[in-house]
Amino acid sequence: MVYLDYSATTPVLPEVLDSYNKVTEEFFGNPNSLHNLGVKSNELLMSATKQIADLLGISEREFVYTSGATMSNNMALLGVANAYRRYGNRIVVSRLEHPSIYGICKYLEKQGFVIDYVDVTEEGVIDFDDLKRKVTKDTILVSICAVNSETGARQPLKTIRQVMRKNNENCIFHSDMTQAIGKVNVSVTDVDLATISGHKIYGPKGIGMLYKNKNLVLAPILFGSNELDLSPGTPPLPLIVSFAKALRLALKDISKKEEIVRGYNEKIIAHLREFPNVKINTSKYCIPHILNISLMDIKPETFIHALEMDEVYVSSNTACSKGKKSEAVYAMYKDDMRSETTIRISLSYMTMPSEITEFLNSFDKHYNELIGLKK
Repeated sequence: MVYLDYSATTPVLPEVLDSYNKVTEEFFGNPNSLHNLGVKSNELLMSATKQIADLLGISEREFVYTSGATMSNNMALLGVANAYRRYGNRIVVSRLEHPSIYGICKYLEKQGFVIDYVDVTEEGVIDFDDLKRKVTKDTILVSICAVNSETGARQPLKTIRQVMRKNNENCIFHSDMTQAIGKVNVSVTDVDLATISGHKIYGPKGIGMLYKNKNLVLAPILFGSNELDLSPGTPPLPLIVSFAKALRLALKDISKKEEIVRGYNEKIIAHLREFPNVKINTSKYCIPHILNISLMDIKPETFIHALEMDEVYVSSNTACSKGKKSEAVYAMYKDDMRSETTIRISLSYMTMPSEITEFLNSFDKHYNELIGLKK
């Protein structure tokens, strides 16, 4: 099997799974309970929380656990919208966001908010002139992902923050860092709110977090016994501990891992440039872990299922988009055909050189077969 869909989800590392199993077996007490089993579980919870805070260079009180990126995004956007509405009703988002962001925006529009969509350049970077126009005194929030999940385009978060603050110094900055954390060096403190998901960094599904600058107040979207608690309920201790371990392992030797992936990326690009009707949707701003191409003559789903016969797994765009056209590629190139025929190849430091060779051999075989059928 050749798995090249790491941006959709990653396998759980054995040592991370070991942590999950151990905590499940040995620390099954509710961390909120007052008895000894609960106290021991709570101590482990505090230890994992401190580890995550130290890894990210933040305070233990500056983040909350969530079920994953979608919940974190909801908590961020809805939390800001409901808490700061008296200061304005405009929100700026990019055309490079995950579908969960757009779903929240549609809901907020029904609540009377105005969503302004900032343009991107052909290289996949935010158009700063358009950002200047879109951020006004009534803009309470800007949400721009650190790395786009379809093309891998990375945004200069510090520069974006400077631009938006020149127009409105009180504007809050959220970034979905799901595709950045554990792949490239990035700091959550470059923004006010940051989304992270466990299953993108070789951790389990069902756990994530939202970084929240200590000076921010968010209106809760969930309610329990404590009205001030943004994430009420019993803490999922096995998930939290395994998430902490996954984050630690993901950040270890991150630059060295990135170089391994870059080598794979460059090999694939050099090979695919031999096909004149295969468009490479990348730029110098794209991280090497995500490589987007367009097969101008072939339907993406047809090609994906052809590769699948060789047990080679890639995707069309984001897993949540389910075969729709790539909005990110369209935003870059304004080309319908190019955005409707995309294939996303997502790589990992765990990918083996032999897997790249196997993928390219399978690509050549099926591409030539399918092109031959069209003649």
